[in-house]
Amino acid sequence: MKNRIAIIFLLIILPLSLFSQEAFEPGEWFKFRVHYGPLNGGYATLEVKNTNLNNKATHHVVGKGWSTGLVHAVFKVRDNYETFIDKDNGLPQRFIRQIDEGGYTKDLQIDFNQAQRKAYVLDKKHKENHTFTTPESVHDMLSAFYYLRNDLNRKPLVPGQEFQLNMFYDKENHDFKLKFLGREVIKTKFGKIATLKFRPYVLAGRVFEEKESLTFWVSDDKNKMPVKVSANLAVGSLNASLDEFKGLKHPLQIIMD
Repeated sequence: MKNRIAIIFLLIILPLSLFSQEAFEPGEWFKFRVHYGPLNGGYATLEVKNTNLNNKATHHVVGKGWSTGLVHAVFKVRDNYETFIDKDNGLPQRFIRQIDEGGYTKDLQIDFNQAQRKAYVLDKKHKENHTFTTPESVHDMLSAFYYLRNDLNRKPLVPGQEFQLNMFYDKENHDFKLKFLGREVIKTKFGKIATLKFRPYVLAGRVFEEKESLTFWVSDDKNKMPVKVSANLAVGSLNASLDEFKGLKHPLQIIMD
């Protein structure tokens, strides 16, 4: 009888404990102010919604970025990124990338079949369809961030620790690696926030200056909320800081002086 009670207790508590480790929920929304060097270059937003895709409940994450002011006058940016993440396993079902960056454009829709390890790419700009074989448990560039936010809540962190994911990006498979650099207190417009500092290894070339050009900070709490991004680009530098937010799943801790 005691064993039965213990098993029932575990069956109730385990899902609740896993749910408490989730870093985000529908309704979460972030707005970032983006600077290109000394210029106020634009804004970016990230929003989590609820939706169904292929008869599955998904987190529909929408990321938008746009240029403003002088930067917009010389280099217009209008970006839209979307991912549909299966709530059961945290893997993407669909990824949308629509960008216009100074006249450089893409309009892609990628549908993932995780069971068959396939990515079906619809290139709307060139009116082409392509099928690619992918590794197991593959992510897109947006779903990877949300997956890692949850994953970071489930394990202790040690400086120098690395995380790896399979990623499909721009019609190619990539090995995505993320390195934990340590903890740092960041001064923000909301007050001082304890953060975790990471460096992803990115593709050097058209956008980034070199493989270790990007650094970002997330809050050192259950939210793993993005707080700051810094990057050395092929031309100049970019910094993004959190400007507004709402819909956090967990209370945000502000460090008071």
